[in-house]
Amino acid sequence: MSGAPVLELAALRCGYGDAVVVRDVSLSIATGEVLALLGKNGMGKSTMLKGIMGFLPRMAGDVRYLGKPVPVGRPHGLAREGIAWAPQEQALFQDLSVEENLKLVVRDKRLLREGLERIGGYFPFIPKRLRQKAGTLSGGEQKMLILSRSLMMNPKILLIDEITEGLQPTVIERIAGVLGAERKTSGLSVLLIEQHVGFALKVADRFAILDRGEIADQGRADDPDAAARIMSRLSV
Repeated sequence: MSGAPVLELAALRCGYGDAVVVRDVSLSIATGEVLALLGKNGMGKSTMLKGIMGFLPRMAGDVRYLGKPVPVGRPHGLAREGIAWAPQEQALFQDLSVEENLKLVVRDKRLLREGLERIGGYFPFIPKRLRQKAGTLSGGEQKMLILSRSLMMNPKILLIDEITEGLQPTVIERIAGVLGAERKTSGLSVLLIEQHVGFALKVADRFAILDRGEIADQGRADDPDAAARIMSRLSV
């Protein structure tokens, strides 16, 4: 993990209409680093991701990727630059097949074949069920497909929104292993939006807690008191 920042937020402020949801958030993520952003529902975590990606207008502040400003209003172009987003809701086209969902991000046949070989090592069911409609997969399988689609883009940084919600412990464990492997092999950086404290601390280097749109606490995930600090904030 190098000290060069992949993603930087400088006093980011965003929201909906005149309503400010995220208030002057400043964070940075280095190459190969995983930062877990935790907080209760309604604290602005998903809104912050939308602000980073440019789905929402920024009321103030700056977002930079590899030192360059991230534009507002062109989120789909960010994928070509190396930023992948695994959103919490409406992430798959339910009536399209598994393969068709993957082809949305990898249209070159060679890259699709190579990506399936790599992803199949993590989630063996995906190459075997390419013709199955995504909407007929179980909830856990859909989450794994969302993650696979993001990873097939070979991103430099992956923004993940609440991927463990509703998942069985075995699936959560597998996802933790996948993120660790991708980080080791490709230097993937991750901004992980989570409520599952154990999972977050297992995969992350650092944590930050968002409370009413502001950073209320942050520290290293391996600090002995990290879990207690987070739980005390989430229980208030």
